[in-house]
Amino acid sequence: MKTKEETIQKIKSLGLLAVIRGPSVKVTLSMVDALVAGGVTGIEVTYSTPQAEDVVKSLADRYGDEIVLGMGTLTRPEQAEASRQAGASFLVSPICQVELVKAMVDTGLAVMTGALTPSEVFQAYELGSDIVKIFPGSLTGPSYIKALRGPFPNIPMMPTGGVSLENIGDWFAAGAVAVGAGSELCPKKLVEAGEFNKISENARRFVEAIDKARKPK
Repeated sequence: MKTKEETIQKIKSLGLLAVIRGPSVKVTLSMVDALVAGGVTGIEVTYSTPQAEDVVKSLADRYGDEIVLGMGTLTRPEQAEASRQAGASFLVSPICQVELVKAMVDTGLAVMTGALTPSEVFQAYELGSDIVKIFPGSLTGPSYIKALRGPFPNIPMMPTGGVSLENIGDWFAAGAVAVGAGSELCPKKLVEAGEFNKISENARRFVEAIDKARKPK
């Protein structure tokens, strides 16, 4: 099991978290297998996935330290400890609610709390969020991250939502330490059609785009 600091550094190194909302345990595991085959090894299984904790336990057994595994869409304090026990090494919430963030921080795992406004971003960081999840990124765009970096240059930020192959470079240029991608990375139509090989191809394209975006100019 990685330490909290190692997990944070690994997430920053990878630059990408796949946000997984699967329709069932079996299909969700297949989705993750396809992503890992394509080189995406930062995996966030959301609580909106059926039996999400069982999925994480299975993935922790299957992959161990080969992937960075976390749980997302936490909305209740008790989910923090349940996620840790399932095998998560990081926790993500779409909201910044005081009791929830405290419970997440108390697990000793890496924490990413959702925020949108400047006040929420500052509060999330003050409460102990290691990386602030800017959500929904689709409402703001990369220029918003750049604007936030002015008053908050030391707060690591990760947009989720609105991240695509076409704009990945813009997010990193604006100062994001990583990005979260869901439907753009793992399209619902490919999942429903069982075309997991195409999901692997898509994953490869995302990894290549991130590598290209982060190469020194």
